[in-house]
Amino acid sequence: MSAPARRVQLAPAYLLHHRPYRETGRILEVLVREHGRLTLFARGVSGPKSRLAAVLQPFQPLLLTFTLGREAGQLTGAECAGRTEALPAASVMSAFYLNELLLRLTQRHDAAPELFDAYGAALARLRQGGELEAALRLFELELLTGVGYGLDLAAEAGGRPIEPEGFYRFRAAQGLCRVALDEPGALSGRSLRALERADLAAERTRADARVLLAAALAECLEGRELATRRVARALQRGSHPGPRYGKMSD
Repeated sequence: MSAPARRVQLAPAYLLHHRPYRETGRILEVLVREHGRLTLFARGVSGPKSRLAAVLQPFQPLLLTFTLGREAGQLTGAECAGRTEALPAASVMSAFYLNELLLRLTQRHDAAPELFDAYGAALARLRQGGELEAALRLFELELLTGVGYGLDLAAEAGGRPIEPEGFYRFRAAQGLCRVALDEPGALSGRSLRALERADLAAERTRADARVLLAAALAECLEGRELATRRVARALQRGSHPGPRYGKMSD
């Protein structure tokens, strides 16, 4: 016998993705602070008279009321959780990248309040319109920890402490391994220690963080390419100068 549906009221959440469902409905993928990623059916939210259509927007903090079953739930209400500014145009692709990472790497019904908070913090950084890359790298680092692939930035694979003057490579299933020289692709120990402190002020640190996190994410994604990476590359190759995006890990 299946478990009875539970009613959840005014749960802090974000909308990650939606797709049509029948004539005026939507199937929502949401990130809920105390419940993790969920699929919710929302009926009557796409019609011209729907009050919820303007509420159910990505990148905005929401309070959702729903009934939760074993697999999917049913949305019964939604409201904005305070007022936030819209993302600058230059930050929108980066925000969609964060959403796609969450959709690809998190499991449904796996609550991760720390990851929810990290996502909110990343969106806040993107709204500031400053250094986008730091926001992406810090969220990628938090996401890897949240899904069980956290990186040890204080010690190499053999357990020896990371030396600021040393150079390292990331190897799947092993971790950080020391190499002799600052060869192409090598990671500076100083960069690794700075990343551990969430200090991405230096250009070398940002470059090394991009290489390291791209390798770690590739391992988690098992070779699957993210759609937002393809779009970002296409925009960067375009002939017309468009909005500036933070570099994705690729």
